[in-house]
Amino acid sequence: MSYASAAIVIPMAAVSFVLLLGLANMLRGGSPSFSQTLMRWRVGLQLLAVIVMMLVLWLKTG
Repeated sequence: MSYASAAIVIPMAAVSFVLLLGLANMLRGGSPSFSQTLMRWRVGLQLLAVIVMMLVLWLKTG
């Protein structure tokens, strides 16, 4: 796996992991505030993933 692929896959995996944790928490009737915190983390990680993807694309085409 190239560095570019890893740089894209790792943030996407982190987003998926946090999303699944939040969904599992909601399905088992866990704390709503913890679920909200996880969803905030998900949004932040999504932003990071988009930034990393754009950076990789910019570097590959430059």
